[in-house]
Amino acid sequence: MERSRRVAFAIAAHPDDIEFMMAGTLILLGGAGYELHYMNVANGSCGTATLSLEEIVAIRTEEAKAATRLIGAVYHPGFVNDIDIFYEKSLLAQVGAVIRQVNPTVVLAPSPQDYMEDHAITSRLVVSATFCRTMRNFPTVPPTDPVADDVAIYHALPYGLRDGLRRRVCAGHYVDITSVMDLKREMLATHKSQKEWLDRSQGLDAYLTTMEDMCREVGTMSGRFQCAEGWRRHSHLGFSGPDFDPLTQALGDRVIIDRDYERELKGPFAT
Repeated sequence: MERSRRVAFAIAAHPDDIEFMMAGTLILLGGAGYELHYMNVANGSCGTATLSLEEIVAIRTEEAKAATRLIGAVYHPGFVNDIDIFYEKSLLAQVGAVIRQVNPTVVLAPSPQDYMEDHAITSRLVVSATFCRTMRNFPTVPPTDPVADDVAIYHALPYGLRDGLRRRVCAGHYVDITSVMDLKREMLATHKSQKEWLDRSQGLDAYLTTMEDMCREVGTMSGRFQCAEGWRRHSHLGFSGPDFDPLTQALGDRVIIDRDYERELKGPFAT
């Protein structure tokens, strides 16, 4: 029986990661009737060269909340400081509890390969927490009843569209976000504290323009769209049936599936 409640949950490492790589697709899913949820595992504590930990965490929390208000998403607080994201039991138990509470249909997760370990480890945590959603004997913090609905995980492209060894990463699904670029930009602009920090630490002279340039580059990769976000669908094993692809079902002709990418996945046990 089809679920009556459709939920999209975007989970990233730091405040503004969702806005850079995921927000356009999240906005479109909201327009398609999905309930939206938003969480950063870390609190943004290292995103400053001048402020105390307490000051920057308070600022970045409010910036993230402002972004969620723009799209009517439910904000979920994170758990750790920046660079404290590790694949370990206590953090997995906390992320697992939130997954069960939200019970998402679609999970938007970071790329498994990225230039920063916080991003890649968050990807692993999200996959494992979602996989364990059905396991009664996997303890979460706080204790939360298991759920058994189908779910699909889609991994965003890495920041910069390349992995940590500078290799280009291509997508299996391209989502046309041209119509929502203004709102995606507005969401990213709420993170005012990060413009100066990224200018200084990573040489991003134009914080918003960097995001827009990546979206245009992904649009070019799609072969059709002006601006796009790219996604790779996680294996269905342990999550759903093999043909469960709610992102494509929800967004229809806004999604291109790269058939060459899909053919490369085929092997003797592929479905």
